[in-house]
Amino acid sequence: MKVLGIMGSPRVGGNSDILLNRALAGAEVAGAEVAGAEVEKIILDKKSISGCKDCKKCNETGICVIKDDMLEIHKKILEADAIIHSVPVYFFSMTAQMKAYLDRWCALFDAQWRWQKVYYPKMRGKRIGLITVCGAADVHMADPIVNCFQPTVEMSKMHWLGTVMASANGKGEIADNEEAKQQAFELGKKAAELPD
Repeated sequence: MKVLGIMGSPRVGGNSDILLNRALAGAEVAGAEVAGAEVEKIILDKKSISGCKDCKKCNETGICVIKDDMLEIHKKILEADAIIHSVPVYFFSMTAQMKAYLDRWCALFDAQWRWQKVYYPKMRGKRIGLITVCGAADVHMADPIVNCFQPTVEMSKMHWLGTVMASANGKGEIADNEEAKQQAFELGKKAAELPD
């Protein structure tokens, strides 16, 4: 069982990072109860990820022509059983780092938005979770982010684990929110549990 954490905030040690760490801790606990879970975290801001150029060459090959860190991340996506994304709200949407990463998923699909045949066995049913943090008191300020991830998961026949939505502003402020931390922990546990 492999659970991959994708951190979309440039603020290491910030609220999105704290909640992602709690989710990965939950995955480790659940994994220990079954066959063991391997967890890995990728901080997108520490990677070189260019925006998608919509050149459509990947539609035929399944391999992006842009030679940057996303090629290695594609391999990790394919290897993972579950992926938990964590991202704050920037101007009513996700960060530029997370958007560039998500757009580059295009290489995994063909021109009809079906999984590339070679990837289909690894991607179908993959479990995807999301953590969002916004500075506003209304956590639904992050709905546009959910509305990017959830339809992607559902249209491609992956498995939606759900969303943890929290409100925090100052760096590390979320550490005082026991409810949000517990929700993130439970999301991580769900990611690592054996399917029924």
